[in-house]
Amino acid sequence: MNIEIVKLRSDAILPGYQTEHAAGMDLHACLDAPKVLEPMERAIIATGIAVAVPVGYEAQVRARSGLSIKHGVTVVNGVGTVDSDYRGEVGVLVVNLGKDPFIVEPGMRIAQMVIARHERASWQLVEALAVTDRGTAGYGSTGK
Repeated sequence: MNIEIVKLRSDAILPGYQTEHAAGMDLHACLDAPKVLEPMERAIIATGIAVAVPVGYEAQVRARSGLSIKHGVTVVNGVGTVDSDYRGEVGVLVVNLGKDPFIVEPGMRIAQMVIARHERASWQLVEALAVTDRGTAGYGSTGK
């Protein structure tokens, strides 16, 4: 699959796969200077790119596991979505959940992007839902 991409800044680094079978492409911080993230601070980290995701797909922006486990730096919204009709700069919404300040350096791999197919649903209003063994049992009901 080919996806159109624009470098909004000359120093932007294009997303790339680090291994042959990686699902996610690394996204790089496109900053003029290092950005200090204090504990519990949130920020949008620019990537310097804009993409045209094909209709029927989304670009999912996810945390990098190494940053999350080593430093507590993760993506604020769990998984961010870049929709097929969005043409602005891809930003990474990060939070520092760690105990120490974290420095985001220009060019640093800050997140990963996964291209995923999705379906568009419509609602069918019914009087009741089909009965299942689980029924309305809530969170944790299938565990021991």
